[in-house]
Amino acid sequence: MVSYKKNTRMRLINVALGLALIFGACSKEGNGVGETPSINDSLPAANHLNVSYGTDEKQKLDVYLPAFRDEKTRLVVIIHGGGWNSGDKSDFNGMIAEFQKRFPNYALANLNYRLIKADGNYFPTQENDVNAAVTFLKNKSDEYKISQDFILTGFSAGAHLAMLQGYKHADVLKPKGIISFFGPTDLEKLYIDADVSVPSQLKFILNATLDVNPNLFFESSPINYISSNSAPTLMLYGDQDKLVPIGQAYMLQDKLEEKGVFNKLVIYPGKGHGWGGEDLLDSFEQVEAFIKGLSN
Repeated sequence: MVSYKKNTRMRLINVALGLALIFGACSKEGNGVGETPSINDSLPAANHLNVSYGTDEKQKLDVYLPAFRDEKTRLVVIIHGGGWNSGDKSDFNGMIAEFQKRFPNYALANLNYRLIKADGNYFPTQENDVNAAVTFLKNKSDEYKISQDFILTGFSAGAHLAMLQGYKHADVLKPKGIISFFGPTDLEKLYIDADVSVPSQLKFILNATLDVNPNLFFESSPINYISSNSAPTLMLYGDQDKLVPIGQAYMLQDKLEEKGVFNKLVIYPGKGHGWGGEDLLDSFEQVEAFIKGLSN
């Protein structure tokens, strides 16, 4: 679905199209997930596109605000994947309308971040950008007339960033929940255990090897920042993933369990780094149930 190497762009587009089809097939009538909105005709739906949260061209985000929103309206933050060096928020444009049908009372934010290049933007640039974007959205909550109950959602590298933000930077804003679609959790173990292509990719994004800078691998691993106060987490992984081995999910679940954090791990047998069809449908039913549970 989202590759660290070749065909990343096309696979991301396939993800977005697949999600749009799934949401289109499963969109529901009525209020959907979340609390019944307050009657406030003075707040129609509004879209704010390509809003800058920094000075770089890539430091932009799209915000989609529902009608009738108020201080209880939650925000779902979407973070794209692509191996930290490719992908774009526009890859998910095709699913926004369908997501709004499924979650009509939620605001959405779709993020871009600076991508790693051969000559720079090495990690933790991407971590810092997501932190800056979340801080920006937190500071805009009064203006946007939404709550500061954020749900962080990411795919692959974007899931890694969502977890790193949610666990490591909870002092900035503790998310209401975190959703990881096959995101890396422990970069040291990933460097050692994953497919042969992954260590070279990690060396590229961190501009370091594990033996030269182990602290950077530690500091870039979400699993190392889980505490008893961490946010509830939904994890969706394939057990035949060569890029992010299923062991990454098991380690994450073990750490969440150790700290007493509510979590759910959904494993798709025989699936690799992404899936479609009925399995993708099930994934978003899992997401819906998870988010609905956060409302209780």
